[in-house]
Order: sequence, then C-alpha cells, then structure tokens
Amino acid sequence: MIENLAPLMFLGLVVFLLLGYPVAFALAANGLLFAGFGIAAGGFDAALLAALPERVYGIVANPTLLAIPFFAFMGLILERSGMAEDLLDTIGQLFGALRGGLAYAVVLVGGLLAASTGVVAATVIAMGLISLPVMLRYGYDKRLASGVIVASGTLAQIIPPSIVLIVLADQLGASVGDMYKGALLPGFTLMGLYLLYVFGVSLFRPQAAPAMPASARTLAGTALLARVLTTLIPPLVLIFLVLGTIFLGVATPTEGGAMGAAGALLLAGLRGRLSRLQLTQAMDSTTKLTTFVIFILIGSTIFTLVFRGLDGDVWVEHLFSHLPGGVIGFLVAVNLLVFVLAFFLDFFEIAFIVVPLVGPIAHKLGIDPIWFGVMLAVNMQTAFMHPPFGFALFYLKSVAPKCIRTTDIYWGALPFLLIQLLMVATVLAFPQIVLRDAPPEASSVTEIPIEVDPDSGYLPPEWR
Repeated sequence: MIENLAPLMFLGLVVFLLLGYPVAFALAANGLLFAGFGIAAGGFDAALLAALPERVYGIVANPTLLAIPFFAFMGLILERSGMAEDLLDTIGQLFGALRGGLAYAVVLVGGLLAASTGVVAATVIAMGLISLPVMLRYGYDKRLASGVIVASGTLAQIIPPSIVLIVLADQLGASVGDMYKGALLPGFTLMGLYLLYVFGVSLFRPQAAPAMPASARTLAGTALLARVLTTLIPPLVLIFLVLGTIFLGVATPTEGGAMGAAGALLLAGLRGRLSRLQLTQAMDSTTKLTTFVIFILIGSTIFTLVFRGLDGDVWVEHLFSHLPGGVIGFLVAVNLLVFVLAFFLDFFEIAFIVVPLVGPIAHKLGIDPIWFGVMLAVNMQTAFMHPPFGFALFYLKSVAPKCIRTTDIYWGALPFLLIQLLMVATVLAFPQIVLRDAPPEASSVTEIPIEVDPDSGYLPPEWR
C-alpha cells in the first residue's frame, strides 16, 4: 500500500479535477489528504509539513513572480486604450490591396500586441470584435477568418513578455531574461509560418482571402505613411522599453514590467482614454489574475512536497527511464503528455502540475532548462486552440457574429494547431533555434549521474 501511495495520489488529483474542483484547492487538498494517508501508513514523515510555511512565504516573496501583475496590468491598460483597433485599421489599410491583406494584418497585429501586452483573452476578443466583421464583409472564408484570429491571439503565450514564460522560468529555476531571449526567435518564426499559410491560401484559394475593394482603402500615399508611423511608433517604443532593457541587462524582468505598466498608463493618458473606470477595471482584473496564479502555485507546492515525500519523484523517474529512445524519447513523451493534458487543462494548470514532476528529471538528464521551457511553452499554446475546450475558441465565439458557428471556429483553428505542433517538433529537432547565443555544446544532451534522495521530500536547491 505504501509503495502505491504516489500513483494513487496522482490518480486522486485527476479525479478531483474531473469532478470540477478549482485546481488550486484540488492540488492542496489532495496533497494534505495523502499526507494524512502516508502518516497513518508510516510512509510519510510528518516533519516535512513543517516546511510548508517557509515554502508559501517563499512564493509570495518571490521577486520574479512580481512581474506577472505588472505585465498583466500593462496589457489590460493597452487593450482598453484602443491600440488594437488603431493597429488593425492602419495595417489593414497598408495591406488591403493584397489578397489576404486583412489576414496578414491580423497576424502582424497579433504579434505586436503579443510583444506589448502578453494577454491572450484581450487580444482575441479585440481582434474578433474589430476585424472579424470586416473580413466577413469583404468575402473572407469563415474558417480562415476565425482561425487566423484565434491563432494570432495565442502568440501572446510565446512572444515575450509572455506571462507563461515567467511561470516556466520560475518552475525550472531559469532566468526569465534568458527564457525571453530563447523564445523570441521561435515566437516570430511561428508568426512567419502563420503568414506563410495565409499566403498559401490566397494563392490556391483566392476566393477565400480576397483583397479589399478600392472603395474601402481610404488612405494612400503620404496620409497612409503618416498614419502608419503615428500608430506603430508608440507600441514599438513600449516594446523596446520593456524587452530592450531586459535583453540589454539594464533592468530585471520585474523592473521591465514596472516600466511597461508605467508606459502603458502614459500612452493611454496621451490618447485621452484613461478614465477612472478603465483604471479600476484593469486593477481588478490584474488582482484576480495574480491571485489565481499565486493560489495555484501554493497548491502546487503542497502537492509537490507531499508527492516527493511519498517517493513520487522516484516513481515518475522510473516511468520515464523505461521509455524507448533515451532522452529524445523522454522529450517526446513529455510533449505528448502536455499536448493531451491541453485538451482539459489551462496552461497555468499544466505548468504547475506537470513541470514540477518532469523538470527535475530533465535537469538530471542534462537538458538545458531554457530549451526545455521554450519547447513546453510552444506546446502549451495548443491549450488555447484545442477543440473542444480551447479558451481562445470560446473567447472568439463569445464576440463572433451569429453566422459563425462553433464548428467553423474549430475547423479554422485546426491548420494553425498543426503549425504549432510543427514548431514544437522544430524546436525539439534544432535546439540552436532557442540556444543560438550559447556554444554548440550547450545544446547537447548528456546524462548526468545525480543521486536522488527519496527520503528528503525536498526539491533540489536549483528547483525550489
């Protein structure tokens, strides 16, 4: 019975989640429940629970996690300042004469919003409200229009300053700045693949992505150039203010997030779109998101502590050590696990449940945490686009015209979902896409003989 407590604990967590309990409370309650079972059975040291207060304090005092409310607040303020609307209108005019021009505009604006807001819900809803009716009016295929909006909105999860990259860096004991640098090229490559797909559709199915009629292109020449510069310069300056200072080592991610939040307030104020109501709504949403993340992290640390105290880490390591293919087999298995869990769980839930279990094994195998984290981040994007529970699909459906059916959104998202999986495979096959600044040997995978202490119940220092 004692030997089976760890797998039973994991199964118990699955049952709690399937019953619909909130993830944070399911993690904590499951951990404390099986701690009681373990103590009664003599297979768990009750003294380990004395570490919980220190661990909880370590979470709430973690300066890295302070970047989450800053970036969330920045994105919410920008979303309410009308920046998405201005960008879509201007870039739509710029590319309107091309077949698929509006779809190109949606992808490019999605990338810009991702690099300046990092909030998927705000991006998908804004583009759904603004661009979807216009695309339908000019004869775009419903599935293409829906899919390109959903996919472009999820770029906020891989292009810095992504909140999920902060969480993964914290869970993997890696630098947020290095995680941002590693994710930059895969993120923009993914955006390029979206543009390539739109080009292919416009080439082979021109009726699905027509150009805007001349009567709709109201700006041209100097007027269009002036509008483009006026619209693009403020968000580009904000992006440099945030990411440039982080990459140059001038500011930490938390400091960069603080500057980004201040910059967003300044931009909104200059636009005359910073009211007390908007500020209150942004602060309220930021507080809810931050509390959600912290509570899940607290529940996760309780679950992880008890799971390790029951030798769960040894059980998980034993499962993965018998996989064919060695390290590559391990990476493929982890990515398949994340892909399947994305059908049912949010990306935060996956990060706090799966990563603490597989992260130490990846560390022991000598897998670079930046490469591993970016690979998982690209994979976790699929959590937003999986039929039938993808959150981005629901965000779009909530604002889509009645002529757009749920099946249209599902089928439209499918090609972009396959592109995301192709990007996961590319990052797995070519680590230098992520580790381009590191020496070649840094991306190699070697097994490191690190002894596991199954009785400690603690994460190694680099994984705390």
